Amino acid sequence: MGFLDLLWAYILVFVFAAVPFFEAYGVIALAIFAGLPAIPVVLIALIGNILTVLLLILFVNKIKEWRKKRKGDEVDKEPSKRARRAQSLWKKYGLPGLAFIGPLLVGSHLTAFMSISFGGTKKSTSVWMMASIIVWGLVFGVLTYFGIDFLGYGDRGFFNDMISND
Repeated sequence: MGFLDLLWAYILVFVFAAVPFFEAYGVIALAIFAGLPAIPVVLIALIGNILTVLLLILFVNKIKEWRKKRKGDEVDKEPSKRARRAQSLWKKYGLPGLAFIGPLLVGSHLTAFMSISFGGTKKSTSVWMMASIIVWGLVFGVLTYFGIDFLGYGDRGFFNDMISND
């Protein structure tokens, strides 16, 4: 893989990790499966995911205003199944529980938005969400890396091996 190919791959890792619902932990697993080195992938994906979650938290009031203008009276309607699940987690486990369980169920961006909506401060939500994203990213990175290594795909890249004619 040439330098530009590697650079392009890392840019894609960053962008996909930054996009809501493409969580860092999922992007990390896919990139490692694809044969990219684990440590740079984990770092780049974590930075992409954390950056957009922090931006969402920083601008949450503007986002709420924009959403209210866009949806009008629909904002006050019955909450979605995801929102009800997140609120249940909030009531049962508080901010730390929602921050750690939410990204696996509804995504880190929606979890951060709901944490603020349910009463979490921007500072505490930022700290707990960053911790959660880092922990899950590391867990999935380590499990994926050692899982691939165990299967013998560590040096070749899982997807490359699947499509090669060897």
